Amino acid sequence: MTSTAADNQRTLRTGPFAHYAWVVLVVLFVGLLSAQGVRLAFGAFIEPWEDSFSISRGTVSFVALVSYLIYGFAQPIVGKFADRMHLPRLFAMGLVIISVGLVITTTVSSATGLTMAYGVLASVGFGISASVVASVLIARWFVARRGMAFGIVEAGFGAGQLVLVPLSLFAIARIGWRPTMLIFAGLLACVIAPLCLLLVHDRPEDVGLEPLGGPDVDLEEDEARDLSLLARKEFWFLGVPFFVCGITTTGLVDTHLIEFAHDHGNSSTVAGAAVSVLAVFNIIGTASAGLLVDRFDPRHMLGWLYALRAVSLVVVLFLNEGFWLLQFSVLFGLVDFATVAPTQTLVSRYFGPRSLGFVFGLVLTSHQIGSAIGSYIPGRLHDATGSYTSSFVAAAATLVVASALSFLLPAPAVPARSLLSDAP
Repeated sequence: MTSTAADNQRTLRTGPFAHYAWVVLVVLFVGLLSAQGVRLAFGAFIEPWEDSFSISRGTVSFVALVSYLIYGFAQPIVGKFADRMHLPRLFAMGLVIISVGLVITTTVSSATGLTMAYGVLASVGFGISASVVASVLIARWFVARRGMAFGIVEAGFGAGQLVLVPLSLFAIARIGWRPTMLIFAGLLACVIAPLCLLLVHDRPEDVGLEPLGGPDVDLEEDEARDLSLLARKEFWFLGVPFFVCGITTTGLVDTHLIEFAHDHGNSSTVAGAAVSVLAVFNIIGTASAGLLVDRFDPRHMLGWLYALRAVSLVVVLFLNEGFWLLQFSVLFGLVDFATVAPTQTLVSRYFGPRSLGFVFGLVLTSHQIGSAIGSYIPGRLHDATGSYTSSFVAAAATLVVASALSFLLPAPAVPARSLLSDAP
C-alpha cells in the first residue's frame, strides 16, 4: 500500500470522528432530510394545486395516493437488489430523478400531468432515496449501536418536515409554488446528490475498514434463515401495524394536517407552527426510540407507541385550536416516526441483517399502501362531508388493532452481539 493510501485510511479511521461510519450517518441524515422533506411538504402544495389546476381536494388526494403507491412498491425492488448495487450511486440517482420530476411538474397544466410528473416520476425517486437504501448502508457500517444509528438516520424525515414544510409555506406565499419546486430540484440535484457520491462509501471494506463494532458475526447465519414470509407470523404482525402506521402518519396527518387546522379556524401561521412543532418532536421521538431500542423490548415499544398515537387522534378532535393544536403536535410528533427504529430492529432480529433491505422493503410497502389509503380516502370524505372527523375516528380505531398486534409479536431469538454491542 502506498503512503498516500495508508494516510487516507488513517483519515477515515481517526479523522474528525472516531469512525468513518459517523460521517456516513450524517450524510444519509442530510440526504433523507432533503429528499423526504420535499415529499412531506406535499400538504403545503394542496391549495396552490387546487387553484392552479381547478381541481378538488379529492383529485389532489388521488395524486398523493399514486405517489405513495409508487414510493411504496419501489421499496422491496430496491431492497431485493441492494446487495448487488452500489448504494450511494443509487441514492444519488434517486435524488436526480426527484429533481427531474419536480422540474416537469412545474411545466404541466392538468391534473393528469401532475399525476404523471409528481405522482409517478418524482415518486420513483422518493422511493429510491428512502429508508431501505439508508437502512442497508447503516447495517453495513454499524454493528455496534445499530439501533441508535437507525433512529438517528430516520430522524432525517422529521428534520426534513421541520425545515422544508414551513419553508414551502413561506416560499409559496411569496414566490409561488413553481419557483419553490425549482429551488428544491436544484438543491437535490446540484448539492445533495454530489455530497452523497463524494462522502458515502458503499461498504467499510471498500476503504479498508471494518464496521463500527467489528465484523458482523450474524451474516453467515442469514443465508440459512427462513424467508418464507407469508408463512411467518412475525412478518404479518410487523406488516399490518406498519400498514396502519402509514394510514395515520404520512397518509392522514402529514398530508391533511394543514387543511385540518384551516378547517378549525387556525391561520396559516398557526398551521405552519403546528407542523414545525410536530417535526421537532418527530426528531426527538425518532432519535429517542433509536437510543432506547437496544435496551428495551421493541415489541412493547411499538405497542405503546401505537396506543399513544390513537389517544392523540381522538383528543385533537375536541381540542384543535391554537395552543391545543400545538399540544397535539407535541404528542403526535413523539410517537410518529418513532415506530421505524423498533420495526427495523425487529426485522433485523427476526430475519437477519443481510435480509434487512428486502424484508424491510416489503414491510415499507405495506406502510406506503396505508399512506396511499390514508391520504386519498380522507380527501374524498372531506369533499363529501366537509370534515375530517370520521377519518380521525377510523384512524384511531385501526391504531388500537396495531397496538394489540405489536404486543402479540413473538419473542425473537436471543439478540445477537451485533445488535447489543456498545463499542465506541
